[in-house]
Formats: sequence, structure tokens, C-alpha cells
Amino acid sequence: MLELIQGLSDSILNNLKLYQVNQNDIIIAAKGDLDLSGYCSTSYVLGTKEALITIIGDGDKVTYLENKDIEKLSCEQLVSTGLLIATVEGVDYILCQFTNSCLREFSLLCRLFEKIKQGQVLEEKDYKMHELPLTCPKCGSFYEDPVRKICPKCFDKRKIFFRVLSYVPKYKFHITIMLILMLISSALNVFIPYLTGNIFYDEVLKQGGSLFGKIAFIVISIALVKLLATIISILYGRINSTFSSKVIYDLKTEIFNALQKLSLSFFNSKQTGTLMNNVNGDAMNLQYFFHDGVPYFIVNIIQFIGIFTVMMIINWKLTLLALIPIPLVTYALRKLFPVLGVLYSRMFRQNSSLNSIISDSINGSRVVKAFGREEAEIKRFSVVNRKNYEVNVNVNRINQTVFPLIYFFMGTSSLIIWSVGSWLVVNDQLTFGSLISFTGYIGMLLGPLEFMTRITDWWSNCMNSASRIFEILDTVPEVEEHKDAIKLPNIKGDITFKNVNFEYEPNKPILKDINFEIKAGEMIGVVGHTGAGKSTLANLICRLYDVKEGQILIDGVDIREISLQSLHTQIGFVLQETYLFMGSIAENIAYAKPNATREEIIEAAKIANAHDFIMKLPEGYDTIIGVRGQSLSGGEKQRIAIARAVLLNPRILILDEATASLDTETEKQIQEALERLVKGRTTISIAHRLSTLRNADRLFVLENGQIKESGTHEELMKLKGNYFNLVKKQNEALRLRGV
Repeated sequence: MLELIQGLSDSILNNLKLYQVNQNDIIIAAKGDLDLSGYCSTSYVLGTKEALITIIGDGDKVTYLENKDIEKLSCEQLVSTGLLIATVEGVDYILCQFTNSCLREFSLLCRLFEKIKQGQVLEEKDYKMHELPLTCPKCGSFYEDPVRKICPKCFDKRKIFFRVLSYVPKYKFHITIMLILMLISSALNVFIPYLTGNIFYDEVLKQGGSLFGKIAFIVISIALVKLLATIISILYGRINSTFSSKVIYDLKTEIFNALQKLSLSFFNSKQTGTLMNNVNGDAMNLQYFFHDGVPYFIVNIIQFIGIFTVMMIINWKLTLLALIPIPLVTYALRKLFPVLGVLYSRMFRQNSSLNSIISDSINGSRVVKAFGREEAEIKRFSVVNRKNYEVNVNVNRINQTVFPLIYFFMGTSSLIIWSVGSWLVVNDQLTFGSLISFTGYIGMLLGPLEFMTRITDWWSNCMNSASRIFEILDTVPEVEEHKDAIKLPNIKGDITFKNVNFEYEPNKPILKDINFEIKAGEMIGVVGHTGAGKSTLANLICRLYDVKEGQILIDGVDIREISLQSLHTQIGFVLQETYLFMGSIAENIAYAKPNATREEIIEAAKIANAHDFIMKLPEGYDTIIGVRGQSLSGGEKQRIAIARAVLLNPRILILDEATASLDTETEKQIQEALERLVKGRTTISIAHRLSTLRNADRLFVLENGQIKESGTHEELMKLKGNYFNLVKKQNEALRLRGV
């Protein structure tokens, strides 16, 4: 935005002078790409502390509005375009039109305009409120994955490679030992063709040779060399097995630890299958870099140099002839490298999508069965599986076509050597033993060259996996703990919202200008239609997200300055959808307090009205329940969640639809448990069933992200407003059901 202001053309500046506006007066700006009729044109919306000026084209239409006259400035998103609308004296005026690619800039303009209207001074950080673009800022290409802001064209694998290499010092001892063993093994293997060729044929079998007739000696020598090489190979394998397991252990630990520190918004934009691939598949691929990559790469280069040197000593002319196919192979690899990189990246995405569908289908198996959607799930799986199949076919076709051709051209070296070498032997320019050794070395030379051809697979896989791992490791949590975070070991429970605004996506506000105070020990009921922002309110108090504007205070301290440990250990959350982990009931109750005694767990269960049904289970508190508690009813899971909150003994308790979708008897039991739970602590209860809020000290009525009404039940009923209408509709619905 600041760059746009500085780069205004002379024609735009001349238009501004007509309204006595200088370039230095402009503090907000946005550039559109359509005129008011929807045709391609350039438009500018420029704002000062006093006015908002819209210039379309080269001044074809100029609109000047004073800020004091604009009641509201907003963006309206259509299918492929957007509108900037100014509300003046209750009438909406379209200032300009733009494609959705400009939506973020105009959304930011609206937010900054509101700050100017309120008399606030804009700071540098205010101009950075918009999200990252969907296109690469360097080349303008769309990201293949909108969630992953990595451009396939500009992605620099070399930087990733050097960053991966930075892990090598951590394993330098293992890698050093492995390299030494591999070098010794390679040296012995290089020596074997010389023994079986030059020495055996020219010195042992040839009359007049220095070892003529000593066949047993040379055979035993060859056997001993091969035995020593085998022993070293076994030692290398044993060390390598420990080393590779250590690498995969460290990588998975680092990735999982990083995931635990990320904000909730990160997981909202990721699929389960993708993250599972990151922890397992990508970590395994990066393991190959250290396990099969770096050591073999170094050893093969050294082995290639060693073999090449010996071949040059035997006959330099034959050696140069043997290298004829190498330029062709190198050219083919350079062309193949980028193609395979793109294909392997696409293969990963398809595998992630496949894993996500499998995960969704398994976790939602009860819903699938209940609605008879087995065939639909099979079709959904088949579509993604088909795409996965097509990518795999493309990769395999390239591998199975190009690499055999490469091996063929590499194999022509042997044909050249046998042809030219035989002619040299016949003409007494080369000994037969040297030819045998030379052909043996050609065979050995193919090994390192073959590895170099396969290095494209290895490189592409490892670098793509490394980029995804580093993406997780480098992700900065949106909710970060302040470096000098305040520890509040004993929160009283006072909660204050000051001018709080929040949105999950640009230009789609969820909470708008929320202000209220809750005293310690109060019970507050929050009601409103679905989507009014009730659960978002709870999420902000727990600091699962940070407010976009305004402040949330607990005991007079901004929650962004309170340590997350202090906050989360003193706020209890009971949700409508209770998540239970695979494990025993006792472990699930004690999840928030792992060091709790069995007596404390039982006491919490009794308070939550859960003890009786738990004791009827086969193993009581030690009964193992499945993932998400699928073996328990909704009411039973809810009471375990309440017991979990009781055991935590929080100073602030949030109940988010804790009694929704339950039968009357179960709701009664849970309501009794909740009444015992809320005593002596600040409670915020979100509910659709207004009867569950009969004991609330005050009620907040949310509508379209704003608190429209607040007060006691009696006060709100007298107002005959939103709350009155909610109660009336609910009573009518209950009468229709015969309740």
C-alpha cells in the first residue's frame, strides 16, 4: 500500500490537486482493475485524514467524499468481482469495482478507514493486516496448493539442500565411521579386479611371471580380500541400522514437537492425511538422505575417481573411449531432473489426499453406515485413487523408459573396450590380464554411474520432503507466548472485552466491537442464532486465537501477556462434541491433570454423575475406550468431559452447548453435575436451550457478531427484543413437541 502511494502517476496527482490534496496527505490507498461497468480499467481509491477520493481511468470519473459523511465503508464480494461501497445518509454508493484478486487490498483499506474514522493513528503494522497472496510475488504464478505458499517455478532446492546438510554435524560420528568403513570396503573391491586380471593372468598363469604357478596362493589371497570386504560390510550395516533409526526418531520427534506448538488456525487449513504424511512419509524420505544418500554419494564419487585413476594407469586411451557415453547420460539427467521433481511433488499431494479420505471414512464410519453412504465413499475414494494411479503411471513410465536407455548407452562402454582392447591384445599393445582387469573396472564403473542416474529420484524425493518438513518447522504460531509472559498462578476470574473485533477470513467479520465486563464468580449465559459468534467468543477467551483488534483482559491483564500455561491450566472447557482419546476412562478423566490420584479421579466422576455408569463397565475406570469414545453414549462422554473439567478445578469455566442433543433424563443428570461444577468460579455458558441458563446472573444476546442485548432473564423479557423472540419461538417449538 505504501509503495502504491509513492508510485502514483502525474495524471493521478493532477486530479488530486483539483481537490487540494497532496501526495503526502494520502495515508491509505487501493488499486482496482475494473471500471463501474465491469470493463478492464485502472481505478484508485485514496484516503486522507479528511476525505476519500476515487479516481477511475485517467480521471473519467472522480468521487470526493468527506470522511465525516461516510457512515460505513465496506467490500461486497460477488462471484468473481468485488464492490467498494460507501454508505452516506443511509444510502449505499458504489465507489469502484474490482476482480477478486484485489479483494484483500480493498478489505485492508476498509479496516484502515474505520481506524481513521475513530481518530486512531495508523502504524506500520496496520498496513500488514492482509493475508499472503495466492500467487507467487516473484513470477506471478498461482500456487499449486493454495494452503502451501510455495511456487514450483521459484522453489530453490539448493537452499533446502544446504539446510538439510546442516543436520550432518549432529550425526558426524556415525557418518564418519560409516565413511571410513565404506572407503576401506571400496578400496578392497577396487583391488579385486587387479588381482583377478593383471596378477592372476599376467603373473601367475603366464610363464615367466613373478608368481608363475602359485595358483593356490593367489586364490587364497582373493578369498581373504573378499572375506575382509564382507566383514567390513557387515560392520557398516550394523552401524547404519542404528544410525538410520536414530535419524528417523529425531526427525519425527522434531516434526511432532513443532506441530504441538502451532496455533489452531494451522490445523484448520490442513488435512489429517497430509500431516500424517509429514510425520511419517516425509521423515522417512529425509532419512534416506542421511542413510543412503550422503554416504553413498561421497563413496561413489571417491570410488569413481579411484577406478578412473587405475584405468588411466593401465591404458589411458581405452579409458577415454570408455567415457564417450557419459556426456549423453549427463544431458539426459539434466533434462529429467526438473520433470521428476514436479511429478514427485504431485505424487505426494495425491497420496495426502488419499490418506485424508481414508482417515475421514474411518473416523466417520458410524455416519457412513448410518446414512448408507458406503458406495458414495467408494466412488469418492476411486476418484482420488484414480488420480494417484495416473501420477504413479507417469512417474513409472518415465523411469522405465529413460533409465533403461541410459543403462544401454552406459553399457556400450564395455562393447567398445572389448572391441578395441582385443585388437590391442592381438597386436601385443596390451596384455590379456590388463584387458580382463579393464573390463572388470568398466563393470565396477557402472555401479557409481548407475547411482548417479538414480540420484534424481533420491534428490527430488528428499528435497520435496525436506521443504514440507521445514515448512512446519518454520511456521510461526499465530498465537505466540510473550517473551516476558506474566505467570498468574491464581486467577480470580474477572474478564473484560474492550472493542474486540475478530475475523477468520478477510472481509468476513465474526465479532464486531464487543465490549463487556464479567466479575469473578459470575455465571454468564450467551445466546443467539447459529453463526452469531458464540463459540468464537469462547475460543478467544481461551486464546485459541488472537483478537484482530481490541483487548481481552483477565484480572486486568491482557491475555496476550499472560503465559499460556497459566491461562490453559485455569480455564476449563466442556464442549458439545467431546473428544476422548484411545485409552482408559481414568486416563481420559486425568488428561488435564496426569498426576491425579485414583481417589481424585473417582471424586471428580461422582461430581459429574459419571461414577455409577463407569462402575457398570467391565473394567470400571480401567475400561479401554476406542478413539473418540465410540463405545460410549453421548451423555456418558459428556459426563467424562465434565469430570475432566472438575479434576482440573479451573477458575474460569466455559460450557459450549454442553447439554445439546441429549435426552431429558441425561440432560437432567448433566445439568445437576454442571450446577455443582459452576459454584465458586466464573462461568460462561453457551446454549441454544434457554432453559439451561435459568441460573445465569446475566445473559448476552449475540446477533451478527454484536451484543444486541444484555441483562437478566426478567429484564430481557421486558424489553421484548431479540431474547424475547428467541424464548417465544422455543416455547412454541416445545409445545408442538408436547413438552
